[in-house]
Amino acid sequence: MSKSTGHVFNRREIMKASALALGGSLFLGDPPQASPKAVNANSAPSTLKITDMRVATIVKPGPSPCPIIRIDTNQGVYGLGEVRDGASATYALFLKSRIVGENPLQLDRIFRKIKQFGGHARQGGGVCAIEMALWDIAGKVYNSPIYAMVGGGKFRDKIRVYADTTESKDPKIYGQRMKERKEGMGITWLKMDLGVEMVSDTPGTVTAPSELTPWEENRIEHPFLATEVTDKGIAMLEQYVAAVRDAVGMEIPLSMDHLGHLGVKSIIRLGKAYEKYNLSWIEDVIPWTYTDLLKQISDESPTPILTGEDIYLKEPFRVLCEKHAVSKIHPDLATSGGILETHKIGDMAEEYGVPMAMHFAGTPVSCMANVHCAAATQNFLALENHSLDVPWWSSMVQEYVKLPVVHRGWIEVPDRPGLGVTLNDDVLKQHLAPGTGYFDPTPEWDKERSWDRLWS
Repeated sequence: MSKSTGHVFNRREIMKASALALGGSLFLGDPPQASPKAVNANSAPSTLKITDMRVATIVKPGPSPCPIIRIDTNQGVYGLGEVRDGASATYALFLKSRIVGENPLQLDRIFRKIKQFGGHARQGGGVCAIEMALWDIAGKVYNSPIYAMVGGGKFRDKIRVYADTTESKDPKIYGQRMKERKEGMGITWLKMDLGVEMVSDTPGTVTAPSELTPWEENRIEHPFLATEVTDKGIAMLEQYVAAVRDAVGMEIPLSMDHLGHLGVKSIIRLGKAYEKYNLSWIEDVIPWTYTDLLKQISDESPTPILTGEDIYLKEPFRVLCEKHAVSKIHPDLATSGGILETHKIGDMAEEYGVPMAMHFAGTPVSCMANVHCAAATQNFLALENHSLDVPWWSSMVQEYVKLPVVHRGWIEVPDRPGLGVTLNDDVLKQHLAPGTGYFDPTPEWDKERSWDRLWS
């Protein structure tokens, strides 16, 4: 892009010229000249247009694949976004024809245009990826980090990370692994996965129908499976939590996930058994749609519960917060509606006294979208990371080749424009999904059309 090459004034010349201009206007009646505006000389915001959307789908250990999108413009400025881990790039690509030709700086208008095509869980991934990329473009055009545009500033300079740990059926080994997260990696908030499958091979621990079909095991919601944990099973599960607390102490926050597809009464009994270990939350104990059952669990269990990683948009979160059905919420920004919508979710929850953690399991692109949102949102607690043990994860972006994104349990909030990351092409090309290209043209999505208005 061309740059301005006019005469450069020194400080004395500028002051002299300013005095002459002011004096002339006062004594001759001429109107004062408008103050120069701070704009990016390499862009013309009012004529900026989206020209293309392309994708690179990355495969990594843990939740995967992770489709990264790139939105290009007519002025060479581009934005990066990421479809939710485990989702198809199609969720973003079929929206391409609906945004090409739009000015990406009309961010809220574009979001309102496409949000009808998102949905809960992975179905929200395309809308959210586009929203991230639009903010990245806006930050680059206006030379501003996203947190400054979304929240008017930041509440914190670094973001606390929490992380899960590989399980072990030996409670002492599990405890030592958690201790290594704390002392070796510097993690200041821990999470353990502890489901009934850890004890179910011991007779008398779990009551469940036999010979469940794959559909029943994976597609039928918790209340309809008639699976309950016994007192013996609870006692064995409690040994794992005790071993972890013995290893890491009571001072560090400890959360729990993946309890199993259990009935409401079993969740309540587990919550009572875990009370003495002072857990920060037990997560997604039943599907988030059962507000009244979640409220029952919250009322009867002394251990806090949390949900939200599969919820799209603010309105369902409001229902949970209004009824105080959960103690904390847990949106995944790549499902919940993107950066601004998740910030709004946090502000809304704060009105009801509900804090917000953030679920995340993608690449550094989506990670930085979360970081900016977390920095700008007052009731934020901690951000999840599923890739602490992936050695090349940080080097997917150029800014973190030498130093990791997560350092001693924290992520520094970048002040660079937009998301603040640049893709490391060489690393990403080594981890593409089989049979996919690296930001190849997508002309097959150029002419997707329909009459999308939801009313007549």
